[in-house]
Amino acid sequence: MELFYLTAHQLAGMLQKREISAEELAAAVLKRIRQVEEKVQAYITITEEEAVATARCVDEKRQQGEKLGPLAGIPAGLKDNLCTRNVRTTCASRILENFIPPYDATVVKKLAGEMVVFTGKLNMDEFAMGSSTENSAFFPTRNPWDLECVPGGSSGGSAAAVAAGEAIFALGSDTGGSIRQPASFCGIVGLKPTYGLVSRFGLVAFASSLDQIGPLTRDVHDCALVLNVIAGHDPFDSTSAPVEIPDYTTYLNADIKGVRIGVPRE
Repeated sequence: MELFYLTAHQLAGMLQKREISAEELAAAVLKRIRQVEEKVQAYITITEEEAVATARCVDEKRQQGEKLGPLAGIPAGLKDNLCTRNVRTTCASRILENFIPPYDATVVKKLAGEMVVFTGKLNMDEFAMGSSTENSAFFPTRNPWDLECVPGGSSGGSAAAVAAGEAIFALGSDTGGSIRQPASFCGIVGLKPTYGLVSRFGLVAFASSLDQIGPLTRDVHDCALVLNVIAGHDPFDSTSAPVEIPDYTTYLNADIKGVRIGVPRE
């Protein structure tokens, strides 16, 4: 299978064993973006030079024997309502077409600290107000499984990029389904974390009492890996909860006997 279709945890193992380099992985994903982006249109901004530079840095640190986390060297995309220092953040709106934030969102800073390779900023419904990613001011994103269909929204670019192999994982935001619905439409995994678990600092708000940032990934294991990094209290977000963050991967094979699932009636 092509590298860009593997999961983050599979690729992490290959990187740690030096079966592949971070630069090779970044090159494979960037090549995939060039191959399919004209049809899928998942990205508003592609940060190729920055991605290659980070990947090289990961390889250098690994060669020097530095201990790196499981997401080091993994290519990822960011929904374009997450502030990124020196990289434009448009919210898919002409109003912010040339806005370049002076700081990173907390989740971006956390992932950067783990040396995630950012491939760019992903399309969305303008200001996250939509559910199809047809309402971007720049262009609609298409569903990689059927280009005549929508990928859902508002995090449609994030979902489409992961499904198409244009990113190994992505971040989105969810107010009323904007991670979960496009993940469903594109056949991947999307998680809206419990409110307050993940800092909203640096997210351009839609509804602050409901917004949460979360991962879109190929499988549940990858969701746990990303949540391990982005969860946690942030003094810059007074609504983030000061709770101890577990290793979510330890729950992957845990016994679920006695767990109840509530399904609301129509």
